[in-house]
Amino acid sequence: MPMKLTVGLVIVAGALLVLLGGQTDCERPPIVNLPAGFDPLERARTQTEILNREAVIPSQCYTRTDGISNPCYTCHTSLNARNEMGDDDLQREYAFSDVGLENHWKNLFEDRSAAIAAISDQEALDYVREDNYRALRKNLEGRDDYAGWVPEIESLAARRVAFDFEGFARDGSWWRAFRYKPFLGTFWPTNGSTDDVMIRLAPVFYQDADGNESKDIYKINLAILEAALATPNTVPLTALNREVEPVNELIAGVDLDGSGALETEITRIQALPDYYVGGAADVPVQRFIYPKGTEFLHTVRYVDPDSVDLMSARMKEVRYAKRELPLSLDKLRRVYADEHEAKDQGNLPVFAGAGETGMVNDFGWRYQAFIENADGHLRSQTNEETLFCMGCHSTIGVTADQSFSFPRKVPGTRGWGYQSLAGIKDVPQAGRDTPEILEYFQRVRGADEFRANNEALVKFFVDGEVDEDEVRRAAPGGELDIRFLVAPSRERAIALNKAYMALVADQDFELGRDPVPEPATQVFEFIEGNGTTALGDAGLLFDDGRIWLEWE
Repeated sequence: MPMKLTVGLVIVAGALLVLLGGQTDCERPPIVNLPAGFDPLERARTQTEILNREAVIPSQCYTRTDGISNPCYTCHTSLNARNEMGDDDLQREYAFSDVGLENHWKNLFEDRSAAIAAISDQEALDYVREDNYRALRKNLEGRDDYAGWVPEIESLAARRVAFDFEGFARDGSWWRAFRYKPFLGTFWPTNGSTDDVMIRLAPVFYQDADGNESKDIYKINLAILEAALATPNTVPLTALNREVEPVNELIAGVDLDGSGALETEITRIQALPDYYVGGAADVPVQRFIYPKGTEFLHTVRYVDPDSVDLMSARMKEVRYAKRELPLSLDKLRRVYADEHEAKDQGNLPVFAGAGETGMVNDFGWRYQAFIENADGHLRSQTNEETLFCMGCHSTIGVTADQSFSFPRKVPGTRGWGYQSLAGIKDVPQAGRDTPEILEYFQRVRGADEFRANNEALVKFFVDGEVDEDEVRRAAPGGELDIRFLVAPSRERAIALNKAYMALVADQDFELGRDPVPEPATQVFEFIEGNGTTALGDAGLLFDDGRIWLEWE
């Protein structure tokens, strides 16, 4: 059978499994218990020094553009919506601080071939299919010496076991999983990781006016938030028209679709209300801003080539975020103004908090995370490991209120449920006509920032140029979905897993956490005095990068 047809049949079969409710990954994975005496907080408490003050700069920023490749546009873009960073000038020239001129992510250049060869395929598969989450949760629950966030949803490692068909956590915790189109490059399974995201709003958002819990009220408030955050900034408020799951306007007490009457079921929001509903009736709706108390739970996982959606049971990282302070427009503008001034003065970034309980940025978000120790048990991140997370969630131009996933939610009912790429098409970014991944391939001349994904280069490029017809098979009108573009082969998935397992064994995440099977060659070890990227002279500057998508 021809290779293209085989791939297509595999993807169609996977889509049918999801649509019909059949799963290949619902069994509860074996639990890896913590060894006696192991404290997941110990490293965060003892390793508090930050050696790399510019850990907020990700490894991708040290890419050699060579005047032909521009992955920078994905994050650094012009002013958009409430994001006033306007950092598209970083595509034109390197503008690192003195500390940032050195690429501290030395793991990119390490040859781990011997360590990778020492791991058998079966050993790697067995490893990624273990549950290293539940033991962490059990250890932290009820501890009186710990003030950080305690992982929730006990059966989360088993993926869909933890959620109903609407995405609600079965444990009654009000976490809700949603489906989204992964952000570009690093976030694709073909480059080493899978992930899922859950959202939870403050209790008043799932209570009625009398304080009683109400799933109907919660659905309405989540639909309003979806319309406020996921509608592109290219759409003015007067033209807002977002597909949402069916909600009851009679319960809301608000005409959300602008029909002039309250209806029992609507599936589009065309009139963004001034306030949320139910117990949150006094909370104003701010377009592109999450309300106080919004939480995100994000797990980063290995790639399981035999799972229907490539998700492993084992987690590389468990990430948690919470908006602890409300954000007014005046405060937002002051924060961006201060950020620009700090950059102009060459000040290094500083955040309140610590790895054990999370760091807080000036936008009112607290970020906390757990990562694997040498034996694969999850532990609290150190201060420096947490600082790594703060840059992309604080100071880049493309995010919507510092977030990546919810603005890219699949619209309406189809977008509620545990993460699955099945059926997601390669739609364009907001304001664009070209499918997003196709455009990325064209602008980057590769399938990752380092142009190191040789499998994708062979599959989607001919003599260095994108095979547009092949890539468009996953676009609207094509017979495939984005798994065709962003899913690795079985061989590559296992190799990427081994590469990260070698990183875990070394426990030097302060030198990088990219799972590169071979040393990177398209990356600078040092930036010589900043200067031009050569992309301007080549006509390869783009100020149109957007987090939102043109779903319709």
